[in-house]
Amino acid sequence: MWKRLLRILEYKRQKAEDKRQIFIRLKAEGLRLKLFLIFYLKHSVFSLQPIFCLLFSAFYILSSVSCTPKHVETPSYEGIPLEHALSELKNIKSIEAILSVEYERNNNADVNTMSGEALLNVSEDKLNLRLYYLGFLAGEVNEEGGIIKSKPKLDKNKSTILIDGIKNSFFWWNIKDYTLQEKGDLYELKNPFRKLLISKKTLLPIQQTIELNDGEELKIFYDAPNKTDSNESAATNNKKSDSNQLSIVSSQNNSPPATHHSSLSLWYNSRMKIEFKNYIVKIKVKSYSVVR
Repeated sequence: MWKRLLRILEYKRQKAEDKRQIFIRLKAEGLRLKLFLIFYLKHSVFSLQPIFCLLFSAFYILSSVSCTPKHVETPSYEGIPLEHALSELKNIKSIEAILSVEYERNNNADVNTMSGEALLNVSEDKLNLRLYYLGFLAGEVNEEGGIIKSKPKLDKNKSTILIDGIKNSFFWWNIKDYTLQEKGDLYELKNPFRKLLISKKTLLPIQQTIELNDGEELKIFYDAPNKTDSNESAATNNKKSDSNQLSIVSSQNNSPPATHHSSLSLWYNSRMKIEFKNYIVKIKVKSYSVVR
């Protein structure tokens, strides 16, 4: 029994000694590596300083370019009668657009956010909105003559902000029976249920407020004027979109199908924000075309 105990103690002592020797060898190797690096950096014919200077110069140039303010072109229609501009816009029968959409719902301290892309086809009396997430169709809303069909089904608040909000934000010029007032740099178009502020310089809307039947207000804010491609011709308005072909394009490119309609060159707001109760929808227009 004592011999067995002594053998166990001797085995443990030997194991501890082996670990100590391994540690000493590793420490020595680490010291030799440090000395080698110091010697190499001191005596090497290849200096690292030019490399660091080159990298710093490239970083400085890229930073300067990215931070340089870009010139943003904006329309200037000062002196053109507002009624003339509205008359031209009323020739538009429908609008097709590809959108980036962000949907927020504020529940006291909690904020629920969803985002995706959408294909919109809208006229004064019809709306078709297809919502995509990661390139796949996630939902669809159709409205015609006040009849709403959607998958999945929408509650009243969502249908208000998606249908009334989007239709009136794009067809903002369909306001009727209004009074016109000039307020500084703005035109104010107003009727008992709607107020529209239009910039005198751009003849584009700045803000819109719509009072609904239940007394609630729907607010729309506009920003970032953009222009359709002037090289596109209105002749292509006769082309029709094939829904099956669009679905194939969507699945291949992981993006919503592109519109085939184009338009004459015109200005539009490429950013909109729609507010209703505790809902907010932020829209970025990525593609815009009209059918006259």
